[in-house]
Amino acid sequence: MKTIIVGGVAGGMSAATRLRRLDETADIIVFERGHYVSFANCGLPYYVGGVITDRSSLLLQTPESLGARFRLDVRVDHEVTAIDREAKTVSVRQTQTGALTTESYDRLILAAGATARTGITPAGLATRTLRTVDDVDHITALLAGVTGRASAVVIGAGFIGLEAVENLVHRGVHVTLVEFGSQVFGPFDAEMAAPIFDELLVRGVDVRLNTTVAAVAADGGVELSDGSVVPADLVIDSVGVLPDTSLAARAGITIGASGGIAVDGSQQTNDPSIYAVGDGVEKIDAIDGSGLLITMAGLANRHGRATADSIAGEPGSASPALGTAILGLFGLTAAMVGWSEKRLVRAGRAHRVVHTHPASHATYYPGAEGMSMKLLIDPATDAILGAQIVGGSGVDKRIDILATAMTGGLTASSLTRLELAYAPQYSAAKDPINQLGYVAENLAAGTTRAVQWHELAAARAAGAVLVDVRSAGEFAAGNIPGAINVPLDELRDRLAELPDAPLIVHCQVGQRGHTAARILSQNGLDVRNLDGGYRTWTAGVTSLGLMPTAITMNSDRIPA
Repeated sequence: MKTIIVGGVAGGMSAATRLRRLDETADIIVFERGHYVSFANCGLPYYVGGVITDRSSLLLQTPESLGARFRLDVRVDHEVTAIDREAKTVSVRQTQTGALTTESYDRLILAAGATARTGITPAGLATRTLRTVDDVDHITALLAGVTGRASAVVIGAGFIGLEAVENLVHRGVHVTLVEFGSQVFGPFDAEMAAPIFDELLVRGVDVRLNTTVAAVAADGGVELSDGSVVPADLVIDSVGVLPDTSLAARAGITIGASGGIAVDGSQQTNDPSIYAVGDGVEKIDAIDGSGLLITMAGLANRHGRATADSIAGEPGSASPALGTAILGLFGLTAAMVGWSEKRLVRAGRAHRVVHTHPASHATYYPGAEGMSMKLLIDPATDAILGAQIVGGSGVDKRIDILATAMTGGLTASSLTRLELAYAPQYSAAKDPINQLGYVAENLAAGTTRAVQWHELAAARAAGAVLVDVRSAGEFAAGNIPGAINVPLDELRDRLAELPDAPLIVHCQVGQRGHTAARILSQNGLDVRNLDGGYRTWTAGVTSLGLMPTAITMNSDRIPA
């Protein structure tokens, strides 16, 4: 059997090497239109920043090494331009010479990946993406040739854009980050992205939200949509990618509603001889079963392996995707799994929200770092719908636990019963995951009721009174305008001072607020706790550009 693979990076090479391990007799040809195969594209930004100093370490394999170890026929600088499904052949162009050839196949695997979005930047503006070895070679050469301090404009504040910003700053480059949306890191909810925005400002990045690149300036800089001109020795376009489905579409392969190639559980397309893997393929959403696009190397590798299993006669259904992802930025870590609150609101899906702000490990042990955690829950089933975490150390461990819990079908309340490793330098006796579960369990049982930061203004407009149960010193250092300060330790003795109205209590992060709510509810008062406390509220209003002295939020607004 002869298998041709189109694309020689994550998904394609995973399929090729797995197929060889399963079938020593298979004839396997890999066509890669670029000059490199099996390179570490996720490491490219860090080579630009000098974190990775050895360029060769990014080149994990070569056609020669793959031929020697796996007996693969790997042909770089070869682009597959057409598929003849009836004849079961592909047309191939050698990109260096233009020579055309035809190759037959028994099985064909499409792993062309994704391409950069086009039509975003104005005509005449020279930009680079940060997706290939050629890209980083060009960027590093350009920066090396700049006299004095270099300036760069990065367009797009998603994963690649933020990684580009971090590494350019490491090189001493002055960076302007241009984002057409109202927040950085769009996959996150607004209040969870606020620490990322703050970190960028601390690092001297000129962040321009609700802004686009409008034109090339006369002096060689870039003119923005707000009318300003910023210097730019280099412009990196990281506005996102689209699935590369052109080859498949021309051959009549079905394209899913999400825009990716439609495949079944074994990665097979509507043509039984053709499979597809990687960033160009539609995945099945683990939350609602719909088709979606997720461009993650882990999924590409996993689905490449599954395709090889199917071709070798050992089919196994590919698991639905949770979209687990993580970003490192100047020592800050941001991670997510499942759906965001924004997406749940857009879908009109009922949900419950939990915010907590634990430390990475026991606070009495040196080096503890704070983190902000957000859990999204189905109120009817207690199923975990998604989570977001931002902070220092320990974020990666907690998001992986939550992804595992979601895969295993654990409920939010059952997080209380996870027995997780504990020593003071690694965690608290009540791990942050357990703490999320305790809050979720209290909400599910009705032991407490909560108000979200973006619901507070409307609740107060409807007559609720806000009670700050932090200490007088904390209150003086910063407070929500109009709140009454009654410290928790004085609350029982000052019940008579509270107004005859629905009450919303809050502390710094939510824990003392919960205790206050229990005291008040057991004394017959109508009370709710501000979820996540003052810290979450502050992050939320900051993300909207609102100063604490001028709150004008709509109760159902979840920032886009």
